[in-house]
Amino acid sequence: MLRDRSHIEDTLRLATAEPSAEFSAAMKKLLNIYHTAIKPMEQAYKYNELRQHEVTDGEITSKPMVLFLGPWSVGKSSMINYLLGLHSTSQELYTGAEPTTSEYTVIMHGEKFRSIEGIVMAADSSRSFSPLEKFGQGFLERLVGIEMPHKLLERVTFVDTPGIIENRKQQERGYPYNEVCQWFIDRADLIFLVFDPTKLDVGGELEMLFKQMKGRESQIRLILNKADSLTNQDLMRVYGALFWSMAPLINVTEPPRVYVSSFWPLDYAADTSRELFMKEESSLLEDLNQVIENQIENKIAFIRQHGIRVRIHALLVDRYLQTYYDKMGWFSDPYEVFQDIVNDPDKYYIFKSILAKTNVSKFDLPNKEAYQDFFGVNPVSSFKQLSSHCSWSGGCLLEKIEKAISHELPALLSSIGKASGAPPPAKAAQATPPPLPGTCEGPGCEEKPKNRWRRQ
Repeated sequence: MLRDRSHIEDTLRLATAEPSAEFSAAMKKLLNIYHTAIKPMEQAYKYNELRQHEVTDGEITSKPMVLFLGPWSVGKSSMINYLLGLHSTSQELYTGAEPTTSEYTVIMHGEKFRSIEGIVMAADSSRSFSPLEKFGQGFLERLVGIEMPHKLLERVTFVDTPGIIENRKQQERGYPYNEVCQWFIDRADLIFLVFDPTKLDVGGELEMLFKQMKGRESQIRLILNKADSLTNQDLMRVYGALFWSMAPLINVTEPPRVYVSSFWPLDYAADTSRELFMKEESSLLEDLNQVIENQIENKIAFIRQHGIRVRIHALLVDRYLQTYYDKMGWFSDPYEVFQDIVNDPDKYYIFKSILAKTNVSKFDLPNKEAYQDFFGVNPVSSFKQLSSHCSWSGGCLLEKIEKAISHELPALLSSIGKASGAPPPAKAAQATPPPLPGTCEGPGCEEKPKNRWRRQ
């Protein structure tokens, strides 16, 4: 028998699908701040060549991305089919007991169902996938986009990845697997790491993935799938074994959240913990909804963090230039002087002077070696000092980016918070739907957060 899916639409609030005026206005203002205050500094000091990460409008306006990782045949594709209600339809992702997904499959919203080649996706500048071209044609042939009309896909994008196969060398994949995974991990708002009770072994590829997810532990969710295939006693043992396997890889005080259930459309097996599984599923859906709900806040935080890095880079380049001009004499060789500064910046207090004179954290400073490569490609003559980037009409680039970081972006975030705290308008009395399994309703329960993305 198939499971009832009504709780998915109720939890994710998919009844309507129009962005609120507040959401659209905040996104428009965020784009304006980026283009007027941050991007000019980016271009003036060639920040993209330092980080190899170009922020595009498509990335800023893109929907939250949910990334599915894990060994082969653990139920990643089946879970996406279940969330989207694709079981037994022509749009269903192919699943099987053998390794079936060999491509990176991006499932996104579209007016009609269609498949898009990776080369076409990378060539479309309006999407956020154009930077994937740097991984070569071998990877683009393994990238597939699927568009379909769906209420949930208007709010979020799913990425299904090839399964981790520990007995295969990375070189046999034909593309830089770890670098591609890193690209998706850096842009994912939520990472579902799916496991099968029979596939808890940890090998080189999985260990490398955890190293790549360092610093993003708050976005990782472990999923013990196919839980109804075990007895309650065996399930407890497997749950403990999962933590035992993951503990050396997740070096944080608070372990990531683990969801235990069977995320597929068929009903739970008999004589299993049905009530527990339904509560776990409801918790996962609430977690997913929270990420969707916080989309605009996460975008503002991302742009502010990016702005801070661009500002630090500009200050460092300016300091390199100032030191270069101070050390140049009448008979000095410009190349030798600058190479000495780049090769030994500590001798000239390049980084220490930035920490002493500006409100920059030492933990945000880039590696010194990165500037040896940066100036090796970009000659010092291609840059001007910060004081030269000022005009009567446009002001100074440094003042603009500092104003954006210190005032404009926090003010935008604060305005969204105040708007979300406003009491909702009175509504006509409606019939109250029955409570979902595992949810709390009544005088002692707090009201669920309103969804600002939608008109209430």
